[in-house]
Amino acid sequence: MDDGGGAVLRVGEADDAERRDGFRTEARVLEVARQHGIPTSQLIAFDATGTEAGALALLSTVVEGSSRIPVEASPESLRAYGAGTASLHRVPATALAGMARRTRPIEGVDFADARRRQGASDLLVAAEAAVAERAVPERAPGLVHGDLWLGNTLWDGTKLSGFVDWDCAGVGEPGLDVASIRLDVALMFGAGHVAAVTAGYLAAGGRDKVEDLAYWDVVAALSTPPRMREFVTAIQDQGRRDLDQPTLERRRDEFLRAALERLS
Repeated sequence: MDDGGGAVLRVGEADDAERRDGFRTEARVLEVARQHGIPTSQLIAFDATGTEAGALALLSTVVEGSSRIPVEASPESLRAYGAGTASLHRVPATALAGMARRTRPIEGVDFADARRRQGASDLLVAAEAAVAERAVPERAPGLVHGDLWLGNTLWDGTKLSGFVDWDCAGVGEPGLDVASIRLDVALMFGAGHVAAVTAGYLAAGGRDKVEDLAYWDVVAALSTPPRMREFVTAIQDQGRRDLDQPTLERRRDEFLRAALERLS
């Protein structure tokens, strides 16, 4: 975090209900994060009505570091990614009263509708069916970020500085976030690197496994558009101009096939 007084101001129209809900979620999480030692920014001020600032406003401290994604990830950084995610899941549900329940990543986006509009491969259809025939696991809910990928993290070399962009956060199962970072690593670096980020999570959390991980891996893969071109710009803006739509779709589908095999 920045100790030099730097700050980030985010604003929105006073009548933008979606932005207001996102700001409220983020403000709540930043307070919880401060109490539980999660690496992120600190809340300075928040106006949820727009009456004081003339607009919705959220002011927070700066998290030092870069969000640019390297072409090659070190095992050290992957373990740190997993370990940082474990810090989120030490926050109990009792500290999150009133926050939304989350059952998939980026819950505000209707990826199922995108599959209907754009057309879905047999693999994606099979994945939808596999999830639909199972109840959402409910074991040990706690804080989940809800949109974990490297673009929402900041780094000082191989050291994780913190997480940002909490508007999708809520109460959910740890596997939701773990599957998100596993898919993210598979997309950015290939399936061979997934084990390292998972190992970092398990070691930091004192766990020997992640419950229902195959289910959550499938859910994470379904929380992407059928045509990954919608994600290409954001990924390339973070420095990975080598990653194109065919590569992302191939890596997503490889990850999903492996998850479906384990699930069944």
